[in-house]
Amino acid sequence: MIHSDRVQLDGITLAYTVRGSGEPVVLIHAGMFADWFAPLLAEAALTDRYRVISYHRVNYGASSHVPGPTSIADQAAHCRALMTDLGIELAHVVGHSSGGCIAVQLALEAPAAVQSLALLEPARAAGSADDHGPVPFIAEALQRYSAEDKAGAIDAFMGGVCGPGYRAFVDGSLPSGAFQQAVRDADGFFGQELPAVRGWPAISDRTVCPDQPVLAVIGSESSPRFQQGQEALLARLPHAEPFILSGATHLLHLQQPRAMAEALAAFFARHPMSSPR
Repeated sequence: MIHSDRVQLDGITLAYTVRGSGEPVVLIHAGMFADWFAPLLAEAALTDRYRVISYHRVNYGASSHVPGPTSIADQAAHCRALMTDLGIELAHVVGHSSGGCIAVQLALEAPAAVQSLALLEPARAAGSADDHGPVPFIAEALQRYSAEDKAGAIDAFMGGVCGPGYRAFVDGSLPSGAFQQAVRDADGFFGQELPAVRGWPAISDRTVCPDQPVLAVIGSESSPRFQQGQEALLARLPHAEPFILSGATHLLHLQQPRAMAEALAAFFARHPMSSPR
């Protein structure tokens, strides 16, 4: 069963897709690409056992594009409002990159709504990307964005985060026109989301941590920055389990969708909603 729709929530519109049945799983996508989790929605390992909800966050895809700052806390509130509208009181929550930050914020603000957390290389697990000085690829991306070269800005940023061959996986795994949609959404990412992520306290700096079971995912070929983030998660979160996705960079499920789906399903099965946290 696949159901796609839009819902009006407190002055914003969120587009969402629901596939499968069972315990709810909410996917919070990374920055840049609205349909980032499309490969997982096609994996029976998840959708045959779980009700999987994927949505376009504010400023992406078919959801509202809003002016002014949009914080990580705002994004977490949007996710919670969508869950409430769909009648979901409790869910397994999956967040990738900046979506991982939003997932942690949701667990901190609404712990009763989060059964477990799967954090796929969250953007700020060990501190800001530029805590130790400017990151060249981010500086290049911002320079291109300021020059109104949005496609070039996306290419510089994604190449720096995911490697120079990222575009083949984006074009081969995401719906047709995904890159062009990212260009249309670039204002939201560079103008709102990137500053919000930089201003969000790193997980390793928090005095309060989520107490849900956590699957801390990293790609075997990811950059040292994400390896450091993995170490920070395991040291900081008391209920974190490590998982290394073989043959993957930060693209993770775009490169290894079946293995990622199987790992998530196994994690959820170890922490079912019938068991206490």
